[in-house]
Amino acid sequence: MTQAVNTTPFASLTPDALLDALEAIGLPCDGGVMALNSYENRVYQVGVEDGPPVIAKFYRPERWTDAAIEEEHAFLLELEEREIPVVAPMRLQGKTLNEAGGFRIAVFPRRGGRAPELEDEEVLRWMGRFMARIHAVGALKPFESRPSIDPVSYGSQARDLLLQTPFIPMELETSWKSVVDQALEGVARCYDRAGPVEMLRVHGDCHGGNVLWTPEGPHFVDFDDARMAPAMQDLWMLLTGEGDLQRRQFEVVMEGYRQFRDFNPAEKHLAEALRTLRLIHYAAWIAQRWEDPAFPHAFSWFDSPRYWQDHILNLREQIALMDEPPLV
Repeated sequence: MTQAVNTTPFASLTPDALLDALEAIGLPCDGGVMALNSYENRVYQVGVEDGPPVIAKFYRPERWTDAAIEEEHAFLLELEEREIPVVAPMRLQGKTLNEAGGFRIAVFPRRGGRAPELEDEEVLRWMGRFMARIHAVGALKPFESRPSIDPVSYGSQARDLLLQTPFIPMELETSWKSVVDQALEGVARCYDRAGPVEMLRVHGDCHGGNVLWTPEGPHFVDFDDARMAPAMQDLWMLLTGEGDLQRRQFEVVMEGYRQFRDFNPAEKHLAEALRTLRLIHYAAWIAQRWEDPAFPHAFSWFDSPRYWQDHILNLREQIALMDEPPLV
């Protein structure tokens, strides 16, 4: 018999339960709690007696195995040991992953900063240097318990999941399926043009919101989506322009990246393919989590015809972009 999935896994995480759980794993809280923006997990800034505030992450049950979470933590600790500016988990009771109150918990130092100005070429070079250093460590060994970002997991499986949900309006379902199938064919052509590419441990979700910029440079946070993927998965998300501007941005990122690591130019064929896969996977992620009360509140537009009309248009744009010359 298939075990039922708890659709409201955080319903019992009241402020008192949160503080009790943190006290139970050896964190002396002062009672100050502030919820931070997170949907997949629940993340809080928590005041600590006789010390600076920390960030407590309560992992969504049933998403990752313990082994997968511990691989994320081990990767962060590897990066930290090499003085790469990531925010690695703290050890409490000798472990980075603890359990209390029915939740798996990790605690991180709090780091300040703002989103990086990715239009600034010097910022892009700086980001390129650090991405190369992260990837150099990521290439040393593979993840064993975390999946890959690929056309199956982010593409065909996400499509099939969406077709089993009630979200796509009936009058748009045939059009959407036709377009998403064309998009996945385009993704396949991009991968064929790229040929064999190296899969390595990557951040996986390296958009500007997961980088904290300070006068000393960046801090990379939230490796919760770290997976095996081509290096391009982290690089295309740094590009904010279109056409010639995007190509110039990529050249600048490469100026920094190649100071620390070689880049396979064939991976440029994957930039728009990976962007397409993210569009499909993102919709499937929201659909999977819809029973969590936080999701209808945050993504109220998701079950509207307008969203799916726009999704079809975005996929059509991606189909055209995938057949254009890559970042050259």
